[in-house]
This record gives sequence, C-alpha cells and structure tokens, in this order.
Amino acid sequence: MRKSNTQPLKNVIREYIDALGHRRKLSEINILASWEKIMGKPISKHTKSLYIRKKVLYVKLDSSVLRNELVMRRTEILHLLNKHAQDNIIEKIVFQ
Repeated sequence: MRKSNTQPLKNVIREYIDALGHRRKLSEINILASWEKIMGKPISKHTKSLYIRKKVLYVKLDSSVLRNELVMRRTEILHLLNKHAQDNIIEKIVFQ
C-alpha cells in the first residue's frame, strides 16, 4: 500500500538542499565543473585557475590574446554560464 505523502526522491533532495541553504553553492560548483563543456576545450586548455567569490567569477588565463577576446565576449559568456546554472549565479566576470 502506498502512502499519500510520497514524493519523488529528486524533490525531497531539492527541498533538503534548499532548507540547508546550499543551492547557490552547488550551482557555483556546477559552473566550475562544467567550464570545459560550456566554453570548449581550447579555452579550457588555457585556463589556469577558476573560482567564484561574491557572485564574481575570476578566470586566470595564460594567453593575453585569448583574455582580450573573452573580455569582448564577457556578456555572452555570462549569459551562457547563468543559463547552464538555470539561475543568476554570476553577476560579473574578471579575466586575469
């Protein structure tokens, strides 16, 4: 016999994560882990470090030419990252 208050495990886990207040942090980790998938292998290859602090994504690159190109496409990249996270996680990107 099935109880009337049953829920899919996916929903229960989401509610638990929300109750703990960890949804934003998990979304940040998801963005960092998916950097190569979102930006592509050539850009990922030149990325030396990547971290998020206070809604700002810091990207350290080993190529000044690539850095200049990405600075010009900053708005597009910001949109791609937030679309991937399905939330407004990143507000600014700093390329170093």
